[in-house]
Amino acid sequence: MLSGKSLLITGGTGSLGKELTRTILKEWPDIRRLVIFSRDEQKQFTMAQDYPGEKFPQVRFFIGDVRDLDRVKRALEGIDVVLHAAAMKHVHIAEYNPDECVKTNIGGAENVIQASLSSGVSRVVALSTDKACAPVNLYGATKLASDKLFIAANNIRGTRDIRFSVVRYGNVMGSNGSVIPFFLNRREDGTLPITDAHMTRFNISLREGVKMVLHAIKEAWGGEILVPKIPSYRITDLAEAIGPECDHPVVGIRPGEKIHEEMITSSDSFTTFDLGDYYAILPQVPAWDLDYYKEHFSAQPVATGFNYSSGTNEHFLTVSELRELIRVHVLGKEV
Repeated sequence: MLSGKSLLITGGTGSLGKELTRTILKEWPDIRRLVIFSRDEQKQFTMAQDYPGEKFPQVRFFIGDVRDLDRVKRALEGIDVVLHAAAMKHVHIAEYNPDECVKTNIGGAENVIQASLSSGVSRVVALSTDKACAPVNLYGATKLASDKLFIAANNIRGTRDIRFSVVRYGNVMGSNGSVIPFFLNRREDGTLPITDAHMTRFNISLREGVKMVLHAIKEAWGGEILVPKIPSYRITDLAEAIGPECDHPVVGIRPGEKIHEEMITSSDSFTTFDLGDYYAILPQVPAWDLDYYKEHFSAQPVATGFNYSSGTNEHFLTVSELRELIRVHVLGKEV
């Protein structure tokens, strides 16, 4: 799939970008070029130690900001596939720095689209979040706008052979700034603060997230929002899995937080199809034949009014399952 291709990852020094890099080099060592695009020179310097040029000549590190259209255009010269992972993602920080969040998450998305259209790129997959679904915070609102921009970009591609699609998923285990590393770091203090005892979240590992992105590169027709079928967990169970001997005081939700997250709303149900391992929210006016799409993927429409919420999910992880998943997927830490 990626043999002989050139691929660029925006925000490539983040948790998912690093796992994507590791997986791509393992599965497609004959990839022509793999470009890590990010604005943090220290993270690039650190990551480059794992990929020395003499051993990984196909890996390139490119300093740049998705806010800078000219720099993005320069980075995309000769690129076939773009994975857009760059974002401001901390909910409470976005609430207090809204302009910066808008510039990166919306302006940056538009720059990636425009640069891709003018650079001969053939596939663009943008990473989204459950917080973009019925958003109540600025971060979610900016990611919803970003999703809409990438979906609509299929309508302005003209005769170009390019497809834009989106993958949307929940909390990634062990990713930078997520709750699991936070709890692991706080465990030694003997206190794991819980925002609300009723809170639930979706859960996906980095490996599963990477698998979904690669699936979108290969299979997406352009215009879909792909959503994985993944389990949920209760925040109280997560605290018990990581720190059973710790105190678990309830401290109240932070600005912009939800008690439960959604990935598909009931309003989305009219254009949502079950593809087996994934759901697909299709564009209301697709650029391809809907009947052929349904036949090709054996896609079944979901029930009218269906919504996919972490609070009403059919599959909840137990304390023991959480403990094992953390052991396996979060740097092998013992919990």
